[in-house]
Amino acid sequence: MGDIRQSLLPRDVLSAAKELLYHLDIYISNLVQSGRQPPQVDTKTLELVEEFILHAPKDRNALTRRMSALQELQLLEIMCSCFQEQSRDNVRQLMFSALFSLQGNQADDSRMALLGKLVSMAVAVSRVPILECAANWLQRTHCVYCVRLAQVLVDDYCSMMPGSVPTLQNIHSASPRFCCQFITAVTTLYDLTSEELTPPLELLQMIVSWIQEDPRLVLVTFLNTPLSGSPPSTSLDVTPLGGLVRWCVKAPLVYKRDKKQMLPHSSSGSEQEVAALFSALHLSVLQVFMLLPNILNEKGIFGRLALLQVESLASLTSDLSRLLDQADKHTHTPAAADVHVHPQLALDRLAQALQVAMANGALLCSREDLRAICSRLPHNNLLQLVLSGPVMYYNNIHTPPMAFSPHASHSPIASHPIHPAHAPHTPLASHPSSHPQYPAQPFMTGMPFPFRPSH
Repeated sequence: MGDIRQSLLPRDVLSAAKELLYHLDIYISNLVQSGRQPPQVDTKTLELVEEFILHAPKDRNALTRRMSALQELQLLEIMCSCFQEQSRDNVRQLMFSALFSLQGNQADDSRMALLGKLVSMAVAVSRVPILECAANWLQRTHCVYCVRLAQVLVDDYCSMMPGSVPTLQNIHSASPRFCCQFITAVTTLYDLTSEELTPPLELLQMIVSWIQEDPRLVLVTFLNTPLSGSPPSTSLDVTPLGGLVRWCVKAPLVYKRDKKQMLPHSSSGSEQEVAALFSALHLSVLQVFMLLPNILNEKGIFGRLALLQVESLASLTSDLSRLLDQADKHTHTPAAADVHVHPQLALDRLAQALQVAMANGALLCSREDLRAICSRLPHNNLLQLVLSGPVMYYNNIHTPPMAFSPHASHSPIASHPIHPAHAPHTPLASHPSSHPQYPAQPFMTGMPFPFRPSH
């Protein structure tokens, strides 16, 4: 690729970019075919990408080359065709990395701008190879940039052109991997800390419909990720479960803060419609937790890998405590007459999520740690049951865990009697944990499940 620069300089910007993409495809194909492990694009090639595709000047005195809007659209179409026609996935992935892996320099802003436009176009014309490459990019890139890409798609398909929402919805079937990563990114972006960070109604409806149709969708990244150590703390979570739990728990308080408009980004949506959506989402999340025992057992990691992080839970309870304090103060003002907050519903949802997550191996946390995390929260009957409920210990950590049935009324591995002091007062079902530090948590099948679909 060393002699190519001189041949590209006399060309117009679009022709030079097209020619470089052609040579980049050949160069990476040869690199992969050579068998070098790992195949790595050299620095000079990356510099050519920055100069002729991203148009970052090679030096301060160089003239900056710019594309017109039409030329940029043509370049995006060329890139779509390039990735579509390349049949080898490893070549596509390495080429995508050469174009869009962040280098920590001034060209990164141009990378992100071009990436957002390319992925948005790939959604519009259903270019699955690009969506698959973008899914990998989301998995290995700092979450700050991941949410920037998610924001572009939300703006393009939910805000600027709301009628195009069905186009975005199609990524569910086109690329489940990208769809899963997109859900994780938007639940990271919209943390419900302000009106601007509250998901638009169209986005909420879309995510609820996706998960209702296929609860395993939120586990796609986890199911396709090799279990080789913990991912970097700066990456997106391996599943969107933590973000979805945060949405469901905080929604009864957050969506009542402003009497004017329930959903600031949408033109429609009554309080009842929003409440029903979050109730449906909450139920779907609990159903996803119920899928986990068999999946974790098959991978041999039940009790050793938490999909719901304790740190995320601690942040949620801190936010919830603050929101509950604000709600309590607000209810004592004259302006609160028409505003109905639901603190008990928020606490009920938290308790349900904790209990079902622990019972199904998604949350690895002792009762003592859990009580400390929830210590600032006001009293709630269901939460109190979860925090003080009995623990059924599994006495043989070397025996593989058995499948968990949420409808069982007894422990399938009760190999020794439970001490009277710890005997459950309600019918319990539990399944064993292979990790001695995290004993199995009982699922209280005999306890009424206060799921409230509309209030």
